[in-house]
Amino acid sequence: MIAANGRGTAWARLVSHRLAWVSLIFLAVMIALSLAAPLIAGLRGIDPTQTDLFRRFEPPSAQFWLGTDDLGRDLLQRLLDGGRVSLLVGVSGALLSAVLGAFIGVVAGYLGGRLDAFLMRLTDGVISLPLLPLLIVLAAVDPRKIGVPTEIAQSETFSLYRIVFIVGLTGWTTVARLVRAETLSLKARDFTRAAQSLGATPARIMFRHILPNAAGSLLVATTMSVGALVLLESTLSFLGLGIQPPAASWGNMLTGAQELLQEAPVLALWPGLLIFLTVIAFNFVGDGLQDALDPRSERR
Repeated sequence: MIAANGRGTAWARLVSHRLAWVSLIFLAVMIALSLAAPLIAGLRGIDPTQTDLFRRFEPPSAQFWLGTDDLGRDLLQRLLDGGRVSLLVGVSGALLSAVLGAFIGVVAGYLGGRLDAFLMRLTDGVISLPLLPLLIVLAAVDPRKIGVPTEIAQSETFSLYRIVFIVGLTGWTTVARLVRAETLSLKARDFTRAAQSLGATPARIMFRHILPNAAGSLLVATTMSVGALVLLESTLSFLGLGIQPPAASWGNMLTGAQELLQEAPVLALWPGLLIFLTVIAFNFVGDGLQDALDPRSERR
């Protein structure tokens, strides 16, 4: 009964956070539309990858709701396809970072000693590296030179998974330090000592008792990192090192529009606006979750 009331109170605090609630609705609509992009294209009878140079830069119409791009492709469908890729990279990269960071953080905090010192110095070393140059170097590595077959290296699926792995590999440090701090606090609690006295193994205590009690902070950190990873993916794609055409992402749509700002500024406006709104929305949702899960926090 107490747990149910606690969940209800947390939900009420989240709903009362207006910016978080509006952001959550926006993200739900954006994710639903992006996932339904192939269905929407089929219902409209439009192939977003088909080029038609006779229909370049057409204005919005009944057939092309947001107009067409420089190759005559439907802009709305390209935005939805790009949203599916960008959001997939952001969410998958954040989940990968959360899993890696949670494992390192709970092991370092609970076991302590030299292992804790080594893992935290490793975390500090990764944090000290300049993020964008590191991502550029990792993304610029030719996978064919490390033994990946050419047909796999040039596939769209491999390009997508590669970007997810790169952004996830560099985003775990904040989660690791947060979980370690939570673990240091939780391992001194009575329920942890009771589990130790009953003979529970360190692995069981870490993953069955400590991590579930640190789930609130972990959820907030993961949510707030999604926006940052969407922005990183867009940056890499804008630089030509991320998702490669003809696959669409908001970042490479900006790359294609940068030379057409005077002729067709709307081609840069829409993907740039969606990147901005998505990053801000994830940050507001993370802020709302932090207030909802921590009754002691004071909302501004």
